[in-house]
Amino acid sequence: MTMIERILARKAGLASVAPGDTVTVDVDMTVLIDLQFATMWMQPLRIADPDKVAIVMDHAVPAPTVKDAAGGPHARRFATEFGISRFYDVGRHGICHQVIAENGLARPGEILACTDSHTCAGGAYNTAARGLGPAEVYSILCTGRTWFQVSPTIRYELLGELPEGVSGKDVFLHLANEFGDATNLNLEYGGSGLASIPLHDRRTIATQGAEVSADFSTFAHDDVLAAHFEALGVTGYEPAAADPDAEYAEVREIDLSALVPYVARPGTVSRNGLPVTGIEPRKIDQAFIGSCANGQLDDLRIAAGVLRGKRVAAGVRLIVTPASQRVYRDAMRLGYLQDIADAGGVVTNATCGACFGYHMGLVGPGEVCLTSSTRNFTGRMGSPEAEIYMASPATVAASAVAGRIVDAREESAR
Repeated sequence: MTMIERILARKAGLASVAPGDTVTVDVDMTVLIDLQFATMWMQPLRIADPDKVAIVMDHAVPAPTVKDAAGGPHARRFATEFGISRFYDVGRHGICHQVIAENGLARPGEILACTDSHTCAGGAYNTAARGLGPAEVYSILCTGRTWFQVSPTIRYELLGELPEGVSGKDVFLHLANEFGDATNLNLEYGGSGLASIPLHDRRTIATQGAEVSADFSTFAHDDVLAAHFEALGVTGYEPAAADPDAEYAEVREIDLSALVPYVARPGTVSRNGLPVTGIEPRKIDQAFIGSCANGQLDDLRIAAGVLRGKRVAAGVRLIVTPASQRVYRDAMRLGYLQDIADAGGVVTNATCGACFGYHMGLVGPGEVCLTSSTRNFTGRMGSPEAEIYMASPATVAASAVAGRIVDAREESAR
């Protein structure tokens, strides 16, 4: 069996599963977000297990509208009445996938569900993590179970080492451009080259599985993951490994050492990217660094390193949104926020914000935005008349200084 097949079989109490099977499984962690309480909340009469529930205030924090503000009391009342201890309210908040990572809520060999489409981010931790509709998540909340149809799996066999200046975002954009969508398929990552990919880059790759419509996007458990959970004090989990004779829809070998920084053109990431050195000359109006994919502490470290001692170009807005309050605090202590602000960037509160075109950085008609966030489709970050290019935090930071899309490696050499 593949990694996902093993997890689903284990949680369904079965010896094995295969593509095409429909299985009913126990869910180890259900995560609710603020939008669920603000838009369609009904207080349940009972829930299956409060210890398997977390609440994260993340998309609209602090509340930018009265509607969002009304959801907060619903969340607080629900947490109090049902004794939910994992409640990450304003001040402990952040984008749910970052908070999940920081608190070890996505554990190897387990199943995690949440209403957000980028829940596949948890796959970086050898977890079967998937975004589901609000009604289904509500059902899991009450029953502790859900069902999945087992999809075929594509295996990415990672070889070689990731070069300096090439990030997880670049890996994903290369894969999306080379292979296109993965609708009704699972993605599995492993191989000897995995060790050269830092955990934050694995998170980026897993998160972006949603952009190619993959069901699950899951990484192998290795020493890097073991050290991560040891540092968190998380024990008692059972990693899921693929069998040597596991059957895949396809195995794709990726030579990491041959990869370069990539950019996706506006509209989609699938078969719509190219190396940054081949991008057409393009002036930008806004540069955005943030989101569950690239608002991590290491992303801010990389951006700060590019920006240190430089200035954002005239006419360009650089907006940086840390993925969580913890990331914000750590980046502040380490001086990253100072470097970003000194360069002329604006650092916002930790939230989803501009990524989903809701607050703190929407783009206007005719503007061009270069973003390190999760999506570049028309209208995603504001006006449907704006253009959204996607790249890594390093590329975005360097481009903010240059005023146009550039290769960060060339800019740093100047």
